[in-house]
Amino acid sequence: MRRPFSALAATTLVVALAATATLTGLVGTSLSASADDDKGRAKNVIYLLGDGMGRTHVTAARERFYGSDGKLAMETLEAQGHVSTYAVEKLSGQPGQADFRPNPVTDSASAATAWASGVKTYNAALGVDAKGVAVPTMMELAKKAGYRTGNVSTAEVTDATPAGQMSHALARGCQGPVYSDASCQDLALTGSALPTTDVRVTPIADQIARNGTADVILGGGLGRFDAADEAALTAQGYSVLGSIANQRTATKTDLAAATGQKVFGLFNRGNLTVEKSKRDNPSSAQAQEPSLPEMTSKAIELLSHKGEKGEKNEKGEKSDKGFYLQIEGALIDKRSHANDAAQTLDEIKAFDDAVTIAQDFAQRDGNTLVIVTADHECAGFNIIEKGTFTNAEASTPPANVDSGNTANNSAPTRPSNARDAARSTGIVNGSGAADAKNFGPATFRTPTDPAGVTDGSPEAGLWLSYLSSNHTGADVPVYASGPGSDQLEGTTDNTALFTIVGHALRVIR
Repeated sequence: MRRPFSALAATTLVVALAATATLTGLVGTSLSASADDDKGRAKNVIYLLGDGMGRTHVTAARERFYGSDGKLAMETLEAQGHVSTYAVEKLSGQPGQADFRPNPVTDSASAATAWASGVKTYNAALGVDAKGVAVPTMMELAKKAGYRTGNVSTAEVTDATPAGQMSHALARGCQGPVYSDASCQDLALTGSALPTTDVRVTPIADQIARNGTADVILGGGLGRFDAADEAALTAQGYSVLGSIANQRTATKTDLAAATGQKVFGLFNRGNLTVEKSKRDNPSSAQAQEPSLPEMTSKAIELLSHKGEKGEKNEKGEKSDKGFYLQIEGALIDKRSHANDAAQTLDEIKAFDDAVTIAQDFAQRDGNTLVIVTADHECAGFNIIEKGTFTNAEASTPPANVDSGNTANNSAPTRPSNARDAARSTGIVNGSGAADAKNFGPATFRTPTDPAGVTDGSPEAGLWLSYLSSNHTGADVPVYASGPGSDQLEGTTDNTALFTIVGHALRVIR
């Protein structure tokens, strides 16, 4: 089923912008300048999100690529702390209210809503509180205040993390272009009358293509958009890379040549291809996709205007306010769901390389707040002692819209038919040792291992396993540098990230 958008276009913009008027008393007009206001003030904010990246993910990647005495780029940022990530049950109140009902384990949608809008919500909700009320996102507020905005992801741009900044949906599955009422409606929140003209039940792709929330949008998900979406983007002045109407994905060559104030580029029909597969198949079509570092570099180049005076605000005046950019390394989570240790580590490395690019810009600029964190931990990633017997990599990768892309449906590095019996007969596997889905830990060479030690061998220095194939409720790390970064020392909640960024950009009180 495909709902015509013509009757909804105005509603989408009106509801989204009207929502910016209130947010439980947090949102106000631009603040007057004062010494206190300027404390923690930044011209630009770059918010980097490693989806599913827990503390152990960071440690394992450090051990894998730099050794025990090395550091990832994110670990060199001056402010470091932890973020709590819990969600709430549907129809729950907010923390401190009588009807508050927490859910210890979040999904990406409720987590994205927490940092993008400053409220707790139920799993699967985007840009609405737990009772289904639309709330403004930080990207909407920044855009309205005159900032340039960007949203970059290795997932489909309609997926939870990027969509959390650019849409309002009762259910994250309401992505488009084909959908069912069940994927968009929620009678527990809306009652028996289906609000067919409400932005909250408008497919996410339609919202993104029409609301102009992000000036630069780079990622995957071409299959979610259609010719009407391309026409809507073009009418707003976007340079659309590739062709949505012809379902022709853009390439890294297209990205390198892109210019202008507004750029929309999708490089895969589904999620982008994992780095390991592109590296192993350099002549494949998927190898023409840009990496996360390449998209990050280009987004910063486009948003920082390369010396231009800035974008016009709502009054037609030139603005020098700067930009707000969100960058997601999405495949860390998707490969953790698959219990695929090798590809998980490679995706963390690519994400950390994007952190390097962001931090290099921030150091040159001198007035940029960089925040690096995660939405939740995925799969209970563990670094275990050599010789420990436990389950490791699962045999079933996550589903993907682009099912024809083998790179996104790849098998783990230790295929089930090559199970290492010497490491699959321990006390945890026990009676399940004959099951091909139960096999030993993934092992990886580290920089300090002796010559000749290889990945997958018992002699390799890094042994990894997983607790589950889903999210956990563990706190996640946060690293930051620049104006206001000291506020992220210690432990905070994910909703506080909204406030910290909002104060840095001076778009909330």
